[in-house]
Formats: sequence, C-alpha cells, structure tokens
Amino acid sequence: MTDAIMTPVQAAHTVIETITQMAQEQRPLMLRVVPEDGANFWTHYPKSDARDKHCKSRWYYHVHAPGSREADEHGHFHLFLHRTQLPEGMEPKIWPPQGEDAKAHVTHLIALSIDTNGIPRSWFTVNRFVTNEFLYPAGTMIDHLPVFNVDHTKEDDLVNRFVTAMVALYREEIADLLHQRDAKHADLVEEFGDKGYEKASGKEVLSSIPIDLDAKISAMELG
Repeated sequence: MTDAIMTPVQAAHTVIETITQMAQEQRPLMLRVVPEDGANFWTHYPKSDARDKHCKSRWYYHVHAPGSREADEHGHFHLFLHRTQLPEGMEPKIWPPQGEDAKAHVTHLIALSIDTNGIPRSWFTVNRFVTNEFLYPAGTMIDHLPVFNVDHTKEDDLVNRFVTAMVALYREEIADLLHQRDAKHADLVEEFGDKGYEKASGKEVLSSIPIDLDAKISAMELG
C-alpha cells in the first residue's frame, strides 16, 4: 500500500490544518513528541524512531543541550528515507563504517528545526557522521523526495501528517539545500580527504535556510 504523491497545494492545506488543530487542542507539537515534564537532551523521540509501516520512511526528534542550539530552537526532526525506497542495488556514495552491518539502513533527507512555540523555524542538512547514514548524492535524494511519507507511523497523527506535508511543501528548497550539502562535502573532501564526511572535519551542519511559513503559503494560490 502506498499513498498518492502529495502536491504542494495539498501540502499547504495539510500544514495549515495540522498546525491549526494543534493550536485548538492547546497541545503544541513538542508536547506530542517528548514527555510533558521535558526532554532528555540528545535522546531520540521516539526511542526507536517513528517508522512508516508502509514505505519505511522515518523520523525522530531530539533536543540539544543549551549552548549547542539556537536560543529560539526547542528541538529538531531528522527525516530519513529507507534504502528500500531507492532503486534496488543502488550503491551509496559513502558507506557507514559498519557497512551492511550498520544498525539502520537509512539515508538522511533533511532536518527540520522547531521553535519554542512549536512552529518550524529552519531546514538544514548535516554531515554524514551525524546520523551514520548511507550517503547518496543530492540528485538521487531529490529524485526520491516525493516518496518520503511518514503518515503511518505509531506516533501522533498530526505530527506525522505535518512532517510529511512540510517536505512536500518545501521540495524545491530542500533540493537546493541538498545541492549545497554536496558542494560543501566536496570542499571538505578536498581539505580532509575521506575524513571530510566524518567528525574529524569539525563540520556538522552543511547548509541551512530559515522558514517563513506565512510568507511561503501566502505566495501560493491555494484555491
């Protein structure tokens, strides 16, 4: 079973609907993914990630300790495609050190930063080591942006639908960020060799853009 690919207009309506319903219920996004008494820093929520039961796309949310996050950030989502969502036999550009024995056979799509009111504040990409991903080129990731879908995880339905819709709404911007990520990787490899993809490079965030959701949706013809 697979869902139809969401259009940007459908995505905009879904983002508006889910954020509005969260506000009406007076239960912001972060309280739907972390304990009400607060998150433990660096812990994945949920513990084993939120995994779509149909396509295996996934997300987790976590909160960095003060001093290692922006003052207005509560936490952020890391969003992934599973390798089975890519063409069979496609080799990654860079493998995890564990190779095929890596715990999670995923490739990192993008990260979504959330402010202290539960509103999206920025998109960003990370270096390979941050999520121990199977790294694929930007072009491959961009081609498969439309198949990202986390509507059917066991977690909060509004959160699932919000995350899926945000990716569909911002596909063009995410594509640009992935190209920027690859360009930054090329610079790091020139300086550090293969360690450019790893912690030794000293680079975690490789590209980012702020989110102005009101401006984004206002510029669209929603009908």
